[in-house]
Amino acid sequence: MSHFSQIKTQIRNLTSLQAALTDMGVDWKSGSRQVRGYQGQTRNAEVTIEQDNGYDVGFSWNGKEYELVADMQYWQQPLSVEGFLRQVTQRYAYHTVVNETARQGFQVTEQQKNSDGSIRLLVQRWSG
Repeated sequence: MSHFSQIKTQIRNLTSLQAALTDMGVDWKSGSRQVRGYQGQTRNAEVTIEQDNGYDVGFSWNGKEYELVADMQYWQQPLSVEGFLRQVTQRYAYHTVVNETARQGFQVTEQQKNSDGSIRLLVQRWSG
């Protein structure tokens, strides 16, 4: 019986996911690796976060998006699963917006973190 949980996300860009984890101070490893779970069970993941307890957290591509893969019984992160995913998703969205607007010729000219935790970005493009 598998103890792994797979939680769907809206995360589709690996580079933005990795940047989000880095922003959060998470020590992650890239490349196809095994996420370790209960009684030696493993799952493949493209991003792996090793935990001190010998059980890992990972993000695995399901063909559409990256799912969070972990044995939740051995979750050992500073935030709850929900808090962790909320913060990853926010930082992921930030990097996705910044990268996409830069690709379209915009620059971030102002950035403000609001009291509710949201981030306000002002982007600008100069035309010649």
